[in-house]
Amino acid sequence: MSQSPDAPSVVVPKDAAALILFSDPADPKLYWVKRSPLLTFQGGWYAYPGGQLEAGDYAVQVLNCAESDLAAARVAAVREAFEETGLLVARGVENLSAAYLTVLREALLADRISFADLLAQETLTIDAAMLTEAPRWVTPPSVPKRFNTFFFTAWVPDCQDGAQQAHIIPGELESGEWLRPQEAIERWRRGEILAAPPVLRPIQEMVRGLDGFVDRLRSALETESPHPYEFRRGFMMCPLRTPTLAPATHTNCYIVGGEELVVIDPGSPYPEEQKILDDVLETLLREGRRVREIFITHLHPDHIGGVNHLREKVRIPVAAHRLTAEAIADSIPVDRFVEDNELIELHGGKIDPDLTWRLRVMWSPGHARGHLSFYEERTGSLITGDCILGMGTAVIAPPEGNMLDYLASLQRMKELPRLTALFPAHGPAQAQVREIIDYYLAHRQEREEKILAALATQALSISELVKLIYTDVPLSRHPLAELSVQAHLEKLEAEDRVSRQGERFTLN
Repeated sequence: MSQSPDAPSVVVPKDAAALILFSDPADPKLYWVKRSPLLTFQGGWYAYPGGQLEAGDYAVQVLNCAESDLAAARVAAVREAFEETGLLVARGVENLSAAYLTVLREALLADRISFADLLAQETLTIDAAMLTEAPRWVTPPSVPKRFNTFFFTAWVPDCQDGAQQAHIIPGELESGEWLRPQEAIERWRRGEILAAPPVLRPIQEMVRGLDGFVDRLRSALETESPHPYEFRRGFMMCPLRTPTLAPATHTNCYIVGGEELVVIDPGSPYPEEQKILDDVLETLLREGRRVREIFITHLHPDHIGGVNHLREKVRIPVAAHRLTAEAIADSIPVDRFVEDNELIELHGGKIDPDLTWRLRVMWSPGHARGHLSFYEERTGSLITGDCILGMGTAVIAPPEGNMLDYLASLQRMKELPRLTALFPAHGPAQAQVREIIDYYLAHRQEREEKILAALATQALSISELVKLIYTDVPLSRHPLAELSVQAHLEKLEAEDRVSRQGERFTLN
């Protein structure tokens, strides 16, 4: 549940392009980058150099490519890779020194020359024969920022004085590196990085050999289901459409583990969405895995809508906090209560013999009285339910919501000894963990300070406070804002900082 401003239910993807770069045919390596943790979209994730198409990309002539969109996408991929890494894939690079390529890159980044003029000035040509087209990827509808990304692969040509040298200028990117495909997969498997399927899936085919890997990838994607999204080994996300609050349209159901699995929040009540999860689980069961339990993070309908269906489908027990179990007892039978600090060990078995997932249960009330989060100790991954979201901020709605409890839960998460990724119930996974928690705490503090400032001059009702404070929120969202203000006022009352006089509140 989110209290962000209204957003369209479907975000139109923007055209983008990315370049998978290779070097050293004798010992092939690929180049990837780590995005800055300060970025709002996939901050801290690993990716390939790339970015959005620009109008100027259509003005560049591309050899051996007659289709304008594909030609422009190739130009964008080459341009973005040069801007971000200093590596240039073009005919004629062999006539330029590494030092001069650095000068050209600086001029391009400073807008002293356009990419089209740079190519013409240096008699450089983009040749489609140097850029192999890979499968295109479209960001799923559950993500608030979407791209229709053209992917290409290329070997980096030598410059005049030998191999080109990559150099990342800190900004949108934090770092970059050359590494063997197997090394990349192992780092992901150990839980050291976050990466999306368009980054990981090609590498999985590269491990089998670079020759023909694009054709193998294209063939595999024609038959593979896009679900689940495994951004970190053993953390499988299935975004399922639910009757949730805008801007969210889906609730993330998580399947965690190796040979032993648990399912967290099968929330969709819609048969077509339940079938997506059914198909995913059937595939996993055919691999020799088994599902131990269904866990519920909390009682809201967009988190429990598919629990009964899945319970009957796979014949496994349901677990929840006692307070959640009591609240939903009339509709969903809960087989056992889950307590704070309980440890759930999930063994990799034949799937991942050397891995075990250690889920530590965290009772994290505030959004709901019986809210649970799950902290995986080995990788530092936190499944946050609605305590922390991948878009907007959580609604704290009394009487179920409690602001004092919520802030305490956030503080407890912040104090976890090792925290590397957040897996929320709505929106994408996040790698900027400390920054997000600090933002959540600061956001609530700012709202509270505005309430106190407004009450410093006069007694005000909740609706009057909302009109004064929530000037950045559409009127359609004011009923939710009133619940948030009520939660803040109840906290301030408990702290003996405000008093209620009928419908109005005053400072003590």
